[in-house]
Amino acid sequence: MTVTPTSPMPELDRPFDGLPSNAVTDFDRDGFAHLRNVLTPETIAAYEPTVTSEVIRLNTQDLPLAERDTYGKAFLQVTNLWEHNEKVKELVFSRRLARSAAELLGVDAVRLYHDQALYKEPSGGITPWHADQYYWPLSSDRCLTVWLPLQATPMEMGPLAFARGSHHFAYGRDLPISDESEARLKETVREQNFEDVVEPFALGDASFHRGWTFHHAGPNRAAVPRRVMTVIYMDADIRVAEPTNDHQAADRGWMPGTAIGQVPDTPLNPVLYDARR
Repeated sequence: MTVTPTSPMPELDRPFDGLPSNAVTDFDRDGFAHLRNVLTPETIAAYEPTVTSEVIRLNTQDLPLAERDTYGKAFLQVTNLWEHNEKVKELVFSRRLARSAAELLGVDAVRLYHDQALYKEPSGGITPWHADQYYWPLSSDRCLTVWLPLQATPMEMGPLAFARGSHHFAYGRDLPISDESEARLKETVREQNFEDVVEPFALGDASFHRGWTFHHAGPNRAAVPRRVMTVIYMDADIRVAEPTNDHQAADRGWMPGTAIGQVPDTPLNPVLYDARR
C-alpha cells in the first residue's frame, strides 16, 4: 500500500534537498545523522500547537515529577498520535521525512512502524542510554527513528546525543531503558571509546538514528518543555521476528494480524515512500 500525499503544507511532500553527498556512507558508519533545515520554522509552527494539544489531551501520566522513576522523569510519552488527529497524521505521513529515511537506510521503500511524542518537562530528568531496537520484533536492522524537535533545542534542554558507531557493537542489546542501561552503557561507551556526540538543534533540524545506535539525553534545565515528535520507519520488506522479550511481544500489537515471518502490511503500517512507484 502506498499512501497518497494529503498534506496542505507542500514542503512535507517535497524531497529534502539538503542530504549531503556522503550522508548515506556516514550514516552507515556513524549510526545517526543530524540534518539541518529539514523543515522550515513555518511548517513546524503549523503543526506544533496541534501535537502539543494532543499530548496534553492523551497523556496518562498524572504522578508528580518527584514521585516518578527515572524513565517516568525522562519525558511524557504518547504513541501513535496520527490515529487520533488528522493534522498530526499529515506530519507523520510526510513523504519528505519518509524519503530521507529510505535514502539513509539504503532501501527502496519504507513503511510506518509507529510515532511517539516525547515531551521532557521543565526539570525533567535524563533519558538513560539505550537502543530502540531492543523493543522492536523486526527481522533486520533496516529501521530508524526520526527525532524532530518542535522548538530550538539548546544544550540546557537535553538534546538527543549519540554514541558514534555503536550500532555495530552487539553488547548491551538486551537492556531496556532503565537505571541499569544508563550505568552499563555509559561505561561501555567510555570503554569502547565511542564518541558521545551531543549538540544543540536549531529549529527545523532533525536527527535520524539506527535502531541499534546507543543514545541518551540530558535533563531539561529550561523553564519550558522540550517538545519532540518522533517517527519510526522500517524497510517496507522487513518481516516480523520472533519476540526476544516481553516488550517486543507487546509491540506486535502495532502490526495487527501479522504472523511471525510476514511483512507487516497493515493499515497501521502503510508504505509512506516507495522509489519504485
